[in-house]
Amino acid sequence: MHFTKMQGLGNDYIYVDTSREKVEDPSRLAALISDRHFGIGSDGLILINPSSKADFEMEMYNADGSRGKMCGNGIRCVGKYVYDHHLTDKTTLTIETLSGIRTLKLYPGSDGRIDQVKVDMGEPVLKAAEIPMDLPMLRAAGLRHDEDTVVNFSFACGKTDHAVTCVSMGNPHCVIFPGEDVASLPIEKTGPVIEHSPLFPEGVNTEFVNVLAKDHIRMRVWERGSGETFACGTGACAAAVASALNGFTGRTVTVSLLGGDLHIDWQTDTGRVFMTGPAVEVYSGDI
Repeated sequence: MHFTKMQGLGNDYIYVDTSREKVEDPSRLAALISDRHFGIGSDGLILINPSSKADFEMEMYNADGSRGKMCGNGIRCVGKYVYDHHLTDKTTLTIETLSGIRTLKLYPGSDGRIDQVKVDMGEPVLKAAEIPMDLPMLRAAGLRHDEDTVVNFSFACGKTDHAVTCVSMGNPHCVIFPGEDVASLPIEKTGPVIEHSPLFPEGVNTEFVNVLAKDHIRMRVWERGSGETFACGTGACAAAVASALNGFTGRTVTVSLLGGDLHIDWQTDTGRVFMTGPAVEVYSGDI
């Protein structure tokens, strides 16, 4: 099988063009090749498929083999792949995902290859039932019946109370603003507990955020199915939305992650979130 390894801010995936390669069991394959000791090493597998609804389809699997609905860093790399590998000459593309169709704007560099991609990530989902979250559990924890959003809401997870703001960007996110530097947080302990909390019936991605300025935040992320990653595009969008909802920032912010920076703009007029960041091809090979 021929593959290409790509990364967006260190959030790396193995990409396979299914117009040229047949993949029998993508879930099993994702777990095998994502292993960083015995496989290629990645945060997951992304298949680039033909689509009857859009220019291409992104079929995504996490490192544990579970199916993912959407990946912001991954979809930027899909845009770069199809342009640089001459599957299209368009610089505005539509990509089908399990979370709906996303529109990409591609920006070629001086060498004619794509180095930056802007993605219309759609409108954030704030209603708890649609994220999804367990409403009876939320009511039991104190969420009022006249509330359907979870903003700065305190709930007990394990032995710790967390004040959380929850957002879906096509996949569920739980954003926490701890009172200490996120660089020193043991998120490898906290992340799995929140990921598997019964409050989130489909699991959840968790972002730990420090507010640095009205237009700048720093974030670490624990991704469901993959653990801590260098970056998460949907997580950066969720963190930006949560920061604005809590009044910590404006609606346009730079999000600094372990792998670098993303620019997030939550537009006032349309309510849509736009994410701009890099996409890099690391290498291609055969396995």
